Amino acid sequence: MITREEIANVLDHPVYDGDGNKIGDAKHVFFDDMTGRPEWVSVKTGMFGSNESFVPIRDASLVQDHLEVPYRKDKVKDAPNVDVDAGGHLSEAEEHRLYDYYGINWDSVLSEAERT
Repeated sequence: MITREEIANVLDHPVYDGDGNKIGDAKHVFFDDMTGRPEWVSVKTGMFGSNESFVPIRDASLVQDHLEVPYRKDKVKDAPNVDVDAGGHLSEAEEHRLYDYYGINWDSVLSEAERT
C-alpha cells in the first residue's frame, strides 16, 4: 500500500506491471473519501501519453524508482474511461465501476474503510 508520504515518489515516475512491462507514467493520485488514504493512480498510457487510465494502488508497491502494480499492462490500458470532476474527484459511481473492472469487491472496500 502506498502511503501519503510516498506520493512524491510516485508522481511522474514510471508504472510497471508485475511482469516488468512499463505501463506509463503516474500523473495523479486520488484519495478515498472515507479513509483519506491513496486509492487510485492515473497513468498516462499510449503513444505520447495520450490516454490516461486509472489503477488501484492498494496492492501497489514502490520498487526502486518506479511503482509496481499487480495488474497486467493490457488490463490497465483497457480500463474504463473515467470522467473526473473539476475538483479532481472520482464520483462514487465511477469508483465503483473501476473496482468492478479490477475485480475488487466493493463491500470489502467499504468494510475496510469503516474499520479505519
